Amino acid sequence: MTVDAASAEPSREKRWWLRTLAVFQSPTSVFAALRDDSDEDAEARQEPVLLLVWLAGIAGVLASPTRGRLLDTGEMDGLVVAIVLFLAGGLYGLASYFVGGGALYYGSRATGSDGSYRRSRHTLAFAAAPLVLLLAVVWPIRLAIYGGDAFRTGGTDEGGVGPWLFAGVDLAFFLWALALLVLGVRTVNEWSALRAVGALAFSLLALLGFTLAILFVA
Repeated sequence: MTVDAASAEPSREKRWWLRTLAVFQSPTSVFAALRDDSDEDAEARQEPVLLLVWLAGIAGVLASPTRGRLLDTGEMDGLVVAIVLFLAGGLYGLASYFVGGGALYYGSRATGSDGSYRRSRHTLAFAAAPLVLLLAVVWPIRLAIYGGDAFRTGGTDEGGVGPWLFAGVDLAFFLWALALLVLGVRTVNEWSALRAVGALAFSLLALLGFTLAILFVA
């Protein structure tokens, strides 16, 4: 019994789920695949992109100073904190995805890219993969050591070497994500590393412009 070769090939959706895992081992090939910005391929990667954005957003919220004060008032327990982090992280991730993707789009256009806003958003999403790994690997260890003290002032997670060690690990993962973003911009546009860095510099200016515009309107 023979199996048709076409039917044996993984679907577009499955290929993108596999690429979501492969971004840690072979990021260049994943970002190269983003050059296909057809509606069919973009739709196939929507779910992996949403997962990356949502989980990376949670990691971003956990990295903020407000995380360490969530249990200070005594009005929330562990379950409520988890729900708040899930919802706030998701909203933060989505906001970063659309606003940050817009900034990346304009920064890339300023340096000569003809890529779409959608491709810029997806590049940003896959570059955020290390933050998902930070959430999945490092935070369980942190919670096992400090428990609820990680969410209150004056807990066991303050003082000593441990907090500095975890802060260093957090920084390493964020720098990894930044390096992936440079690689992603470079790969999807087939640019040099210097030109990709220039695009990110323009993206920061665009993001600053967005921020000032929002503050002005407010």
